[in-house]
Amino acid sequence: MSIFNDLNEIIDNAHMWNWAPDWGLVQDVYKQFPNSYSILTPFAYTYLEEMIRTTTSEYGIPPFDRDGKPNKINVGMGLIALAIKENSGDKEYVKLLNDTKKYFKYIDNTNDENGRNRVLHGHIHPRFWGKEDFEKLISHLAKLSQFARF
Repeated sequence: MSIFNDLNEIIDNAHMWNWAPDWGLVQDVYKQFPNSYSILTPFAYTYLEEMIRTTTSEYGIPPFDRDGKPNKINVGMGLIALAIKENSGDKEYVKLLNDTKKYFKYIDNTNDENGRNRVLHGHIHPRFWGKEDFEKLISHLAKLSQFARF
């Protein structure tokens, strides 16, 4: 598939109001400016986590409780582990989730309380992302899209 077919697959399965318009914009920007991958990659990673979250019991939990304290939510590898556990009966989805692990990387950072800097996009500076990396991520998102539960 071409990247634009992959983007169409993502748009077709994205939440109509929350994500689809933004993915349409990603498609337009990337078509007009093919070197924009470094600014589009963080958005793709954000969507990756949110899409996986839709398949877990954490979907819809607000980031903060009524007292303004952060709710404990999984990110990165913790989120993938939760999704695998809660979707263990769906072999195809679990296989894709296991493949998703390559997009995350653990680092030893004891100051990091929420795990955000343990994910690849928080650890590697955008100037080191390549066009091929972005297009592989988009292709992977397209495969995962059919499992989203927005």
